[in-house]
Amino acid sequence: MMNKYARSQILFHWLTVLLLVVAYATIELRGLAERGSWQRNAVMITHFSAGFCVLLLMLARLFLRTRKTTPAITPPLARWQTGLSHLVHTLLYALFVTLPVLGLTSRYLRGKAWSLFGLNMPVATAPDPETAAMLIDWHETLAPLGYWLIGLHALAALFHHYFLRDNTLRRMMP
Repeated sequence: MMNKYARSQILFHWLTVLLLVVAYATIELRGLAERGSWQRNAVMITHFSAGFCVLLLMLARLFLRTRKTTPAITPPLARWQTGLSHLVHTLLYALFVTLPVLGLTSRYLRGKAWSLFGLNMPVATAPDPETAAMLIDWHETLAPLGYWLIGLHALAALFHHYFLRDNTLRRMMP
């Protein structure tokens, strides 16, 4: 059995990390650009585009998980650690599929012009601003959970590497 994830899985993992940094940074820093300015518009387009790419990568990663073998952790983990790991991974996948779907759907339902990568996207012919507002509220409520899950995930990888001295982190390194 291989002791590392497939190259495609490693690539998609680290691309997801990079895109999440972009998505979170743009939304946190958007206040530095004046509302209605071209700079603010560029920041928001970057946020939407990064989120869309996160969605595509997460779906590709889910597909690859069904096609590729997960390398074993050596030495093996206790059952409770394996269970906790599966829970955190499930929450990460669920969150980073759900957040872009909520955000992009809210943009569509607003009925106002918006774009991805500078390309105009379709809008609802019958806008539903109430549903759009509800979706973006959910998006904004759930998004901070990403900081906690990413932090927990990264800390666990470092704990395994430096304290348990197993191959958990090395399996995902390029």
